[in-house]
Amino acid sequence: MHWIYLLASLACLGLAMVRTMPTFGVLIFLAGSVGFMVAWILGWVSSRISSQSRDVSFIMSGEELKRLREQAEARKNAQAGQATPGDDSSQG
Repeated sequence: MHWIYLLASLACLGLAMVRTMPTFGVLIFLAGSVGFMVAWILGWVSSRISSQSRDVSFIMSGEELKRLREQAEARKNAQAGQATPGDDSSQG
């Protein structure tokens, strides 16, 4: 969609170069050309940024994150519980 702004900018610039155009018309077309060029640049940058962003469906919710932390803590506690009896037998 933003490419249409580039074409409109070029069309305004081309129309501003017509020799039979009055000065006020040339200024209007030049202002239109600059405006469409700015709109094209902003649209192009917006499209580049949105193409580089992550998919929202991969973002975890707070509940999912809490559940994963609890599972990691449970695994850590289970591993610590298995290592404790081995340490007690080596101290005796």
